[in-house]
Amino acid sequence: MAPVHGTLLQPALLIGLLVGTLAVGAAAQAPALRGGGSDPLTGPRSRLGRDWVGTVEQPRAVEILVMAGHADSQGIAGAGTSGAAVDLTGARPMQPGIRDELFWNLQVARRVVALGQQRGLNIRFYEPPVRTIHSGDDPRTNWSAGKAHAAAGGYALEIHFDAYGPDGVGSGVIPALHRPPSRLDESLAQAFGGYPRGFRGGLGGPRRGITLLEIGKLEAPLEPALRNPASRERALTTIAERVVNALEQGLTPAAASVHSPVGLAAGEQ
Repeated sequence: MAPVHGTLLQPALLIGLLVGTLAVGAAAQAPALRGGGSDPLTGPRSRLGRDWVGTVEQPRAVEILVMAGHADSQGIAGAGTSGAAVDLTGARPMQPGIRDELFWNLQVARRVVALGQQRGLNIRFYEPPVRTIHSGDDPRTNWSAGKAHAAAGGYALEIHFDAYGPDGVGSGVIPALHRPPSRLDESLAQAFGGYPRGFRGGLGGPRRGITLLEIGKLEAPLEPALRNPASRERALTTIAERVVNALEQGLTPAAASVHSPVGLAAGEQ
């Protein structure tokens, strides 16, 4: 980060200054925000940084559609990662017939929706009726459901876990490309980190109006915390709390209070 009068700006302060600058029209495009760092639970954050700041406000009543990534692509290209435990150590998949990423995507997505509804958010879950759909344009896919939801003015969010090892990048948000990034995107990026908007030339979900949230790489420290029955529920609850807290904050004026994070790690505040 660039020094100002000999002092390094903290990430939250830097983002706040950028938001203020954009709000008064002093800059047409946000400068890149550096990524990197690591979280005790979710592991490394995206090191790529992001070239956006979410400033567009959305009404608290906006309907949030949550989806589990790869829920419609099992057994074909794009099925998601099996995780380090299965691929590198020969562990059994969490559920026969699906990749471990989808198993954890579903676990987190369902908990986010249940907790969000308890908190009074207008939030629901979409799950494709079958696990293998060959055409991305089939109306039953995540892509089609998310595209229609976003086109109608809703906020579509797809949950993912990133690949292990050098193929993965880390936790972070890839915002939808059909609109300027919102305060929901910004709040999630504060909690998990962020990717460039045009990551890999623009992914299929963001091109269709869906924001992608990478929870973390499916390797240590995150994967063992999820796989261990003694820590699994606490880890999943912590992740769901972090996501819902971020959604609440993104829909709430900055001066209003929100629920405090609990669990293994609190994320960036």
